Amino acid sequence: MFYVVKSKTVKYALIVLLSVLLLSISINGAVSAEVFFGYSTRKVPVYCVETDSPKVAISFDAAWGADKTKEIVDICKEYNVKATFFLVGFWVDKYADMVKYIDDNGFEIGTHSNTHPDMVKLSADEQKMELEKCIEMIENITNKKVELFRAPYGSYNNSLLDVAESLGLITIQWDVDSLDWKGLSAEAITTRIINGTRNGSIILCHNNSDHIIDALPMVLDRLNKKGFTVGSVGDLVYKDNYTIDRTGLQKKLN
Repeated sequence: MFYVVKSKTVKYALIVLLSVLLLSISINGAVSAEVFFGYSTRKVPVYCVETDSPKVAISFDAAWGADKTKEIVDICKEYNVKATFFLVGFWVDKYADMVKYIDDNGFEIGTHSNTHPDMVKLSADEQKMELEKCIEMIENITNKKVELFRAPYGSYNNSLLDVAESLGLITIQWDVDSLDWKGLSAEAITTRIINGTRNGSIILCHNNSDHIIDALPMVLDRLNKKGFTVGSVGDLVYKDNYTIDRTGLQKKLN
């Protein structure tokens, strides 16, 4: 016995099958169908800020090594810039004197987790422990409340954002990636940052990348010449009465 199946029926069946497959697959914590069909139920951290002012923030993640950190602080001070340092717990424990130096010079400190895991792979309780341990160490040194969090590897899910929010933290990503950790030259780092920066941008750098010391003066000088005011993440983001769209743009509510 033979059956004749209309091509339209076949196409419909394939679409249904594809949808089922997409709904069952996860990409970095997000359901694939959300990416494929262009919608998202996933929560999003702050990647950048909506503002008419030429304000941007520069940040440095610190997990391994500290020999360039003091010079980064000193260069920023020379350009009258206050940056944000996102510190991992084991770095805080090993370089407590440098944490104090960062804080004593008026720079903002956020948590970058305690042990730098992919936190999407952790339970909510484990995520909370990662944040609480690092926060406690930082606050014991600075006597200041930690208000910002950046996830290791930029990896996050709804659970992590909920945990961070429950601890009073704003989760911060970036929209300008220097890729300094890849060993790019100082000029290449500078070009990436300058070409990518716009009003409300958050710039990602690392405290111990190969050429950050050579790149940083060029970055700050050129941003200044383009009319940007460079500061900390905390001075850029809205702390309350805001919304975040699915692209990570933080907007102030009227």
